[in-house]
Amino acid sequence: MDNTKRYERLLERYRNGDLERRSFLGLLGAAGLAYGVQTPFARMARAQDVTQVRFDGWGGVVSEAFRRHAFDPYTAATGIDVVDGTFAGGDEYLAQVRSSREGEYNIAHLSGVFDYARYVNFGLDVELNTDNIPNMELVMDALTAAYRRITPDHLSAVPYNYGTTGLAYNRAHISDEEIREKGAAILIDPAHEGRIGGWSDWRTRMWYAALQTGQNPNDIEDMEAAWDAIRSHRDLALKYWGSGAELMSLLAEGEIHVTEGWSGRIAALQEQGYDIGYYDPPNGFGWQECLFVIKGSPVEACEELLNFMLAPETSIAVAEGQNYPPALDGTKVDLGEKIPTLPAYDPTGTLDALTFADPTYWNGNEAEWSETFARVQRGF
Repeated sequence: MDNTKRYERLLERYRNGDLERRSFLGLLGAAGLAYGVQTPFARMARAQDVTQVRFDGWGGVVSEAFRRHAFDPYTAATGIDVVDGTFAGGDEYLAQVRSSREGEYNIAHLSGVFDYARYVNFGLDVELNTDNIPNMELVMDALTAAYRRITPDHLSAVPYNYGTTGLAYNRAHISDEEIREKGAAILIDPAHEGRIGGWSDWRTRMWYAALQTGQNPNDIEDMEAAWDAIRSHRDLALKYWGSGAELMSLLAEGEIHVTEGWSGRIAALQEQGYDIGYYDPPNGFGWQECLFVIKGSPVEACEELLNFMLAPETSIAVAEGQNYPPALDGTKVDLGEKIPTLPAYDPTGTLDALTFADPTYWNGNEAEWSETFARVQRGF
């Protein structure tokens, strides 16, 4: 039985009352599917039927692509209402989930394998039955392999999309040849002083500092050189940007000529007609996002929703709206015309050209590096 027929049959069984409905009232972060999306996906009320999914974004910003292509069809197909709300993001979210009681949350939308490792270390992981998520067969092995290195015997999450944090540049001021010649070093090039931007995120700053000093981002040996590169960038930059919207505004209005940027946001600028180039330097920052099922959740209900989210029709439509390639393997699924044109897209399905953060290394240094970066931001 193909996936579509299987899903239709499951829905029919729900409608006929042949399957017990379980509660699924929750939260989802979706502010651009980047840093702000790290908010809970769903909160459950154990004794009730599944009647509602609460769909939240950081500061109440709900992704239109998710709304239109994922949850509106989900509502129409299942009769389960989707409602909008707000929930804290960033560090507030992480602190709340870490201190939560077992079963308080269902699904978290996490950024990066380092977040998956963090949640496993919190003791919040479950064992998913991938037989209940047949669309997992369409997901790139390279994405799931990253999680299996952390939990070899089981998966607690499904990869949803991927992207890169590469170099974005205004072609009116910087040529394709210059960006390839200088690579990451262009962000500390005095020739572009006052026209450089950068994300105010310690992880990105350290990653690019490693590249600027010729080091492996997953094994930085000369930390003083890396911190000096971060200070050089700080002194040459016009400003740090703090959101994807601000990144796009700075580039579109010509306030900055070059910055690192999120591949999907740059694709959106290109769609709008801006002559913004994009380049992933060697060992550039690759990342993926996942939907992580949290301990104490109604696992079968979660697996059903995850399978729906990975269905090609849903996943492709959301990817086209968000401008980030889906986790689906392009050698197994026809991804249409747009997705193969997106920055970061890998037609081979291997992701060999991307470098992902080693979770043990980056999580182990987070406390020290984030604190030091905060001081560097203040001019030390």
